[in-house]
Amino acid sequence: MRPHNKKHPCLERLLKTATTVSLDQFSRVLILSDLHMGNGGRRDEFKRNAELVKTMLGSYYLPEKYSLVLNGDIEELFKFPLDSIVTEWGDLYDLFLKFEENGFFWKTYGNHDASLLDEKRYQLASSMVNSLKFHYGHETMLLFHGHQASELLWETYPMVSRAVIFFIKYIAKPVGIRNFSIAYNSPRRFAIEKSIYEFSNQAKIVSIIGHTHRPLFESLSKVDFLNYRIEELCRAYPSADSEKRTVIKRKIASLKTELDACYRQGKKIGLRSGLYNNITIPSIFNSGCTIGKRGITALEIEGNKIRLVYWYNGKQSRKFTSDRDNRPMDLGTTGFSRVVLNEDSLEYVFSRIHLLA
Repeated sequence: MRPHNKKHPCLERLLKTATTVSLDQFSRVLILSDLHMGNGGRRDEFKRNAELVKTMLGSYYLPEKYSLVLNGDIEELFKFPLDSIVTEWGDLYDLFLKFEENGFFWKTYGNHDASLLDEKRYQLASSMVNSLKFHYGHETMLLFHGHQASELLWETYPMVSRAVIFFIKYIAKPVGIRNFSIAYNSPRRFAIEKSIYEFSNQAKIVSIIGHTHRPLFESLSKVDFLNYRIEELCRAYPSADSEKRTVIKRKIASLKTELDACYRQGKKIGLRSGLYNNITIPSIFNSGCTIGKRGITALEIEGNKIRLVYWYNGKQSRKFTSDRDNRPMDLGTTGFSRVVLNEDSLEYVFSRIHLLA
């Protein structure tokens, strides 16, 4: 029996009341979050990657027999009425529901689409849940959007939602503010991740979230992972032969270039990185979002593997290189490509949680 978590009562409640799904060695699950679907106009952030999402769902994940979880903030109800979103993206709603044929389709709610819980005529109403609990053997993965870690936001959501909608409708739009979004890399969002990390470690579970728009794999952001991987290669260098040393040097140079680019970008967006404690425990994963300027990130669970993947338009974006020798996979003649950014076994993940948490 897991200890009662007095420090995080909202997250404890999500864990206790979550809808349960059992996974096995044959399971395939795609996890997406933060589509922020709008009305197809210029203020619709989803629009730039809409064709990519439709293509990868319909031409890859559906025929490959993946189940689907949409982990919150799928509709952007702070900016657009639901009717306008459904009118614009009706074919995508039909595509979501097709994943039930592969096993299951579930949709959790986020802070931008929570009002759908009261929409009885909503097309995806039968698939809406507060949270999901994946059982993998004796282990647990809890899927929820992530805003619930901020107890004040969760408990006062109706009031907050009305205030934001009022601001957008009567202040932002009249004065010409086209996009209104929260600084997803702010210290406040980092604090939310840290809170979920602490809860997950105490409960000895994996939490899979969205909300911050920041991909996390085994509790590491991209910057953290690059630093970690450079250190790992440096440690391997002294015992390597001359041929392997040449390879290691090339990999480190490539990683340093990518890390420098992250820090340069970080100065513009207020990048917040850093581990949550001295020993990294792989208890929190984040699928990122689908409104990136160059592509989208997602999480996949396949049998005993969990992986972070990146989809992009190969004609418009530079191809990702990986020091782990993962090669981009082109999706036929669509122009879209998929690359595995990181992958590990669930056995390793949970062993590390039980040994270190």
